[in-house]
Amino acid sequence: MYYDILPSPMGNLLLVASDSGLKQILFDSENQKEQIKTNWVNDANKLKPIADQLIAYFNKERTTFDIKLAPEGTAFQKQIWNQLLNIPYGKTCSYQDIAIAISKPSACRAIGMANSKNPIPIIIPCHRVIGKNGKLTGYAGGLPAKAILLGIENIDHSPSKEQYLLF
Repeated sequence: MYYDILPSPMGNLLLVASDSGLKQILFDSENQKEQIKTNWVNDANKLKPIADQLIAYFNKERTTFDIKLAPEGTAFQKQIWNQLLNIPYGKTCSYQDIAIAISKPSACRAIGMANSKNPIPIIIPCHRVIGKNGKLTGYAGGLPAKAILLGIENIDHSPSKEQYLLF
């Protein structure tokens, strides 16, 4: 496993990858350095293509990512994370929209849990999922980070904003 720390508008991000692809993006926290495993190798060169794409995104120069992803999770979590990849840059949807898109209209809470376990935020855009009423809901990096990401994408997250439908 390889890692590097990338400064971002939300604080430092810990990028973690293996030869199979990007595994995690962890938000800045007091224990971020404690999460670095002793067998991980700090290799900025290996993670440079990922860092470059994230920097371009933060600078509003990139709206999509071309990064090999290798998240770890259950089959259901991976199904939800794949669905999140369908939410276009600059659009939002609700947990209910995702539930309907995967033909499980009563699975909103399970979808919320899978969303909260997303190991690769920003690239798997869980920040684009907001409450049905248009309000910001929980985010692993905190609601201020979610608001920053939505702002980068020029998303008005007020309740009157029309949401993107996945179906």
